[in-house]
Amino acid sequence: MPSLSAILIAKDEARDLPGCLASLEGLVNEIIVVVSDDTTDTTLDIAKRYGAKTFLRPFDDYARMRQKSLDVAEGDWCLWIDPDERVTRELAEEIKRALSSNPPFVAVDIPFAVRFLGRDMRWGGLGHESHVRLFRRDKARFTGGALHESLVIDGPVSTFTGKITHEPYRDIPDYLSKLDRYTTLAAQKRFEAGRRFSVFHHLILPWEFFARAALKGGVLDGYQGLVWAGLSSFHSWLKYVKLGRMQKAKSK
Repeated sequence: MPSLSAILIAKDEARDLPGCLASLEGLVNEIIVVVSDDTTDTTLDIAKRYGAKTFLRPFDDYARMRQKSLDVAEGDWCLWIDPDERVTRELAEEIKRALSSNPPFVAVDIPFAVRFLGRDMRWGGLGHESHVRLFRRDKARFTGGALHESLVIDGPVSTFTGKITHEPYRDIPDYLSKLDRYTTLAAQKRFEAGRRFSVFHHLILPWEFFARAALKGGVLDGYQGLVWAGLSSFHSWLKYVKLGRMQKAKSK
């Protein structure tokens, strides 16, 4: 059976990392964790305790951090996973069956189950999320920049039914604590790409809330769906407000 490496990047992930690494037991041959060198908690120690190969690296952008994890991996295949994600038992078995059968594909698009405030989210644009996370090491490379990274795959991509569970925010304070960083990075990316703020961007907040809550059925996820729609809409609006502030600062 081909060997499998799990590749992760992490910064201050002491709370989530143990659950992620535990979900990999019995599935992978090695675990690679690239840790941002400004980490302030016990992330590095936890990774070592689970037998991971650890590498400290200054954070420059997500794509380069992820490419580092891929460059040092030794498995024939790689599974890209984040500390706030878990491999389900069904997915682990599906991966094992696929890799043992000399598959004709070089990567797999894996469905995600997103949890928020204790609920599995099915609506509001979250019910059909999937990402390419399993791939042949020699057939993939990371591209992207400060905020979003992506994979370039050289070859056919298959799909699985087993899922990765993802809980991106533990609660509302956790969402808000990450909001400033993510919206600043998003605004910087848009500014560098030549995008500019318009007064019409203020309409994003009410439109996105309506689209997520009503058009995409977020209300069917109850309280959690409405909270997600509101926070996500504010996130989208705030990054454009910050883009406008960057324009003003640049023009002075």
